[in-house]
Amino acid sequence: MEIGRKLYSVRESYWIFYNGIRTMRYMYKAKDNNEISPKFIERIMLAVTEVNHCGLCSHAHTRKALESGMSCEEIRKILAGSIDDVPDDEVAAITFAKYYADSRGNPSKASWEHIVDVYGISKARGILGTIRTIMIGNTYGIPWSSFFNRLRGNPDPRSSLRYEITMMLGTFLVPFSLFHALISELLRKPIINF
Repeated sequence: MEIGRKLYSVRESYWIFYNGIRTMRYMYKAKDNNEISPKFIERIMLAVTEVNHCGLCSHAHTRKALESGMSCEEIRKILAGSIDDVPDDEVAAITFAKYYADSRGNPSKASWEHIVDVYGISKARGILGTIRTIMIGNTYGIPWSSFFNRLRGNPDPRSSLRYEITMMLGTFLVPFSLFHALISELLRKPIINF
């Protein structure tokens, strides 16, 4: 685990939730239209979780990946940062997902345009929705798992009790973020800005 990775702030969590809510539906739409498979979704989820080091999400999505038919070896490799076993037609998406997480949700315009060029707008939106959905999980999963690990005597060296409590209390901002996202949808604001 990369000990130096800075954890998300309450402010960042607000925007991660806002962006996730705005694009989550594209993930479901792409899945329903068979543009992205359950395995593809889990590869993205695992890749983002690997960057963010969320133990709670790692556990949950390992289980879901196994249920989708992924091998233990492929899951292990993705969680170790390797994309060797990722199907060729998914490599661009997995690489973008890792970059999106590593840039803290601020990818370059060129990287987004590349994903649209490779997959088309509908599938690209599904990929973005998947990335942002797991970002929500990671943002809130990290402090919760850190808190419970602290209670078990195994605190996350990146975290503090103050951080964990602040982030847990920060979930009270979720309704405001949700309302903000709904207003942005009504105003037809772009789903991604640079």
